[in-house]
Amino acid sequence: MAKRGKSTMGWFYGFKLHLIINHKDEILAAKLTAGNIDDRKPVPEMAKGLYGKLYGDKGYVSKVLSGKLFDQDVELITNVRRNMKPQAIALWDKIMLRKRFIIETVNDQLKNITQIEHSRHRSPNGFMLNLIGSLIAYCHKKDKPTIRIDESDMKTLCIF
Repeated sequence: MAKRGKSTMGWFYGFKLHLIINHKDEILAAKLTAGNIDDRKPVPEMAKGLYGKLYGDKGYVSKVLSGKLFDQDVELITNVRRNMKPQAIALWDKIMLRKRFIIETVNDQLKNITQIEHSRHRSPNGFMLNLIGSLIAYCHKKDKPTIRIDESDMKTLCIF
């Protein structure tokens, strides 16, 4: 079931866990894929039932994906890649894209606090039990980090 995939850190053998979180770091959607699946593929299914704006990194830039999400009343906001023309983006969206590090914090807590990363499972059932148990433990965690809008962000938004 596991496949060989490549990330920014290099080649790996295993799975990818895709997450959509809200501003309070609550998990709204999660999907597990093999390591060789494109990150953009599970997004439309995960975004079903959601509306508003979805912030992602440059790996999610795709006109096809944006179109599918737009049909579901979800606006995909990403930065542009180096080889792309700059695009006008709302100031609020720029600030929220800077807060995208929060998803990395969630991934780090899943790996280090709930021990979601385990390399030698004895069965697929044990793997899924560990994964679901870790997600449940994270959901019951009381002090999750949240997106905070600080004074410098507010000054950026206020135009006099």
